[in-house]
Amino acid sequence: MEFKHYSVLLDETIEYLNVKADGTYTDGTTGGAGHAYEVCKRLGDGGRFVGIDQDAAAIETATKRLAEFGDKVTIVRSNYENMKSVLAELDIDRVDGIVLDLGVSSYQLDNKDRGFTYREDVPLDMRMDQRQAKTARDIVNDYSEMELFRMIRDYGEDKFAKNIAKHIVLERKNGPIETTGQLIEVIDRAIPKKIRAKGGHPAKKTFQAIRIELNRELEVLNDTLDTMIDLLDDGGRICIITFHSLEDRIVKSIYKRNENPCICPPNFPVCTCGRKSKGKVITRKPILPSAKELEENSRSKSAKLRVFERIR
Repeated sequence: MEFKHYSVLLDETIEYLNVKADGTYTDGTTGGAGHAYEVCKRLGDGGRFVGIDQDAAAIETATKRLAEFGDKVTIVRSNYENMKSVLAELDIDRVDGIVLDLGVSSYQLDNKDRGFTYREDVPLDMRMDQRQAKTARDIVNDYSEMELFRMIRDYGEDKFAKNIAKHIVLERKNGPIETTGQLIEVIDRAIPKKIRAKGGHPAKKTFQAIRIELNRELEVLNDTLDTMIDLLDDGGRICIITFHSLEDRIVKSIYKRNENPCICPPNFPVCTCGRKSKGKVITRKPILPSAKELEENSRSKSAKLRVFERIR
């Protein structure tokens, strides 16, 4: 199956990135290279692009799609949490722009063999990096009831988290839960019928929670964003597209802290903590998809773009 992914907020991201012909740019979630291609198109002879992704299919697709740009492009299979070391190995200590398009790609959702889908009955997997040994099956079958509850409550924001966790543990007494179909049946039993009838797919929130937990999505974002801002050269920008409130909250909070890091009490006449601003938030409110984009791609409806500019 070919790696296809509709690049959400493509025009807006490229506009806010302010691509310079001789600049150096990196995409930490290169995917199908939609954003990457538009960046590379704008680079001159002195420009450079580094594409990072942990998915083997994405690496293969991006390598082919960006081949026309020759030596300007370097593709590396890694998690974007390793961005600093990846760039250091390429003798790059500063970049002019960073793109992150978070969440799961259309390819990963639509390729049933990857086990992200709740539309078909397939083995539980959900690994973004298939070199990883641990899968969604391990989480569903090995986590305690309390761990499952915490995960579904915090990462799925599901008000039936406690009951879903309880039903998963009860079902495991009959044997391991191996497939998405089995898990969906368990979730169905845990959610009242009248709620199932009027809401979205009853398994959506639990599947999101498992995927986030397995791939450490929020942990990586939270632990790496400060480092990425430090990698930006003066005037460099980081553009991050999020798809749910948990990601968006992290981005908004860390941007704000980097713009105004002072921890002095509000009544202090001058700052004594010595913490200096690293730049400014460009998007006071997130950029949302246009009506045209929403019509063309329903999966973009929850997307939000936030931009931060480094000032040294």
